[in-house]
Amino acid sequence: MTGKLSGETAIVTGSSQGIGKGIAERFAAEGANVVVNSRSQERAEEAAAAIEADGGTAIGVEADVTDEDAIEALVQTTAERFGSVDILVNNAGLTVIDRATEFDVAEWRKVINVDLVGTFIASRAVGRRMIDQGEGGAILNISSLMGGRGLQMRSPYCAAKAGVNNLTQTLAVEWAEHDIHVNALAPGFIWTEITGQTQGSADYTDDDIRDRTPLNRFGTIEEMAECATFLVGRDNFVTGEVLHADGGWQAYGWGAGGQ
Repeated sequence: MTGKLSGETAIVTGSSQGIGKGIAERFAAEGANVVVNSRSQERAEEAAAAIEADGGTAIGVEADVTDEDAIEALVQTTAERFGSVDILVNNAGLTVIDRATEFDVAEWRKVINVDLVGTFIASRAVGRRMIDQGEGGAILNISSLMGGRGLQMRSPYCAAKAGVNNLTQTLAVEWAEHDIHVNALAPGFIWTEITGQTQGSADYTDDDIRDRTPLNRFGTIEEMAECATFLVGRDNFVTGEVLHADGGWQAYGWGAGGQ
């Protein structure tokens, strides 16, 4: 299969569902060899099998992004199977919804550990591999509009994504000499199969989100995959950037109650 990513090998963490799955599918359609990752081997293999059924090339590999040994093994498996690691998408993430006054500290740390520390662990492992390969590469961190804005009930998630944004810039500067491009994609509210589950306990509704978004709708997984495909390209002179794909949320001058 030929395309924009033909011959490239991409690891996409947390890609058995949602945005990660959409990115993995799009990369495969663009010719990349894709490593689907999940904490469940069964889910990873199911998603990889669906890509293969559509004519792409993919394998599923279980790994927890907070486990350094598991991530090192994931990178090693990828290199042994496909010969190199050219692209990493740090998509694996976790959110827990609660009021800051009520948040259990262990739960708060869990979100930080997955969303921020896990992003670093995978980036470090793949960055080392890319440097050794000597051919450059691309790392894309999936952030969020909440990395630059506060939103009630999600204090650890907002804090973690702000950290991801800064980590993106730091790694981009540090690894530029190796031609490793590091960028972040910060989605707004995107409709996925789990959106309704995570939205139910928050202090805002779907209509509130649409009213606050200038494009007056949720984004789609396909739109995020389109942005990701651009950002992992190395022919665009872009590194250290955080692309907000949020339907105009950040640009909107009014507050949450504005009309």
